[in-house]
Amino acid sequence: MDTLLPSTPLLIAFLGASLVLALTPGPAVVYILTRTLAQGRASGLASVAGVALGNLGNAAGAALGLAALFAVSSLAFTVVKWLGAAYLIYLGVRLWRQGDAPADAPRLREQSHRRVFADGFVVALLNPKTALFFAAFLPQFMNPQGPLLAQSLLLGALFVAVAASTDLLYVLGASVLAPRLRRGVAQARWGRRAAGSSFIALGLLTALSERPRG
Repeated sequence: MDTLLPSTPLLIAFLGASLVLALTPGPAVVYILTRTLAQGRASGLASVAGVALGNLGNAAGAALGLAALFAVSSLAFTVVKWLGAAYLIYLGVRLWRQGDAPADAPRLREQSHRRVFADGFVVALLNPKTALFFAAFLPQFMNPQGPLLAQSLLLGALFVAVAASTDLLYVLGASVLAPRLRRGVAQARWGRRAAGSSFIALGLLTALSERPRG
């Protein structure tokens, strides 16, 4: 297991960065909150399951692509880490510059839990930014001397587990604190800035650290 997971400090950094990203409102979170408010907690849980499965598909796709790329060239690992660091910094800057989301979200028509699950799966799976993020994010915590496919799959699964846990918190919070959600929209800006700062720091740390030798 030691060859599959990064060192304890890196693992803690990975889980912390995953938590910050998962807590940052995005298309999947908006979908989950809207479904919960429109149809209740059960519908929200169905949407969480669909989104988690879609995220897992993106993580698996990114893992397979990364493993294939790294198998072709050992230099590819370093190149991907540099590109990933630049992309993380870009994401951080964009989150800092992003404006507040509109307070009035469109109200969705009531649907079956199976349809809510399927829609959540599609929302997550067909978001190209998710796969791109995995491709940039995962190599920062991988050991080039270890089994790359297994590492990326495990890290991707851990990220999906963290994201699913925070999505569950969103569902529980939305079902209990629905009247206060409008007030929370204005506070989401600070969550985005925290996420942006984390991504910028992670990207800079990667860019300034010693490159692994292939």
